[in-house]
Amino acid sequence: MLRTGPLALIFDMDGVVVNSNDVHRDAWIEFNRRHGIATTEAMLGRMYGKRNDEIVRDFFGTHLTSEEAFAHGANKEALYREMIGPKVNQVLVPGIREFLVRHQYLPVALATNAEGENAEFVLGETGLRPLFRFVVDGHQVQHAKPHPEIYLLAARLLEVDPSKCVVFEDSYAGVAAGVAAGMQVIGVQTLHRELPGTVLTVPDFDDPALAEWLGGG
Repeated sequence: MLRTGPLALIFDMDGVVVNSNDVHRDAWIEFNRRHGIATTEAMLGRMYGKRNDEIVRDFFGTHLTSEEAFAHGANKEALYREMIGPKVNQVLVPGIREFLVRHQYLPVALATNAEGENAEFVLGETGLRPLFRFVVDGHQVQHAKPHPEIYLLAARLLEVDPSKCVVFEDSYAGVAAGVAAGMQVIGVQTLHRELPGTVLTVPDFDDPALAEWLGGG
């Protein structure tokens, strides 16, 4: 059970709020194809939990300027939004909407390596934006996950000590970021069955183990 006292909930987005990893895979495959790059499973495996500039340089080469890397990333994300738009409400992680509504008495933030436009698009299209006090994206910090900076910024905005924050993550990099920030991390198993460093893993937000761990929330 959680200790008593102030508490905040901080959510990653892809794989936690929306089960979008398959759409990101398809978007990268198509985007790379348009640039003459054949996407391997190994390449796709390296993208999870990373910021776009890191992924672009991995796929296209480290010689790219910051402007070129940003442009590639922005264009890929425009393709992603086009692909996920018609089905975004259908691929919400089960139980997330009800969970967020149920815990609105707590400070809640989103902290994602994703583009800010993606976060606003997903939260806007699903009607979830009012349920988050703050949205922090990968371009608001110098260091992307697995560095803890993004989670420490979210805690600071929520005015809650990091030790009183609970993070929800699906990737190894995200879990590492939450742990490094001194937060308790709950793993959502949309990407990996095992997430070392988490205090609990659940398949989705309908799992009764989650409510039990939170003390009935």
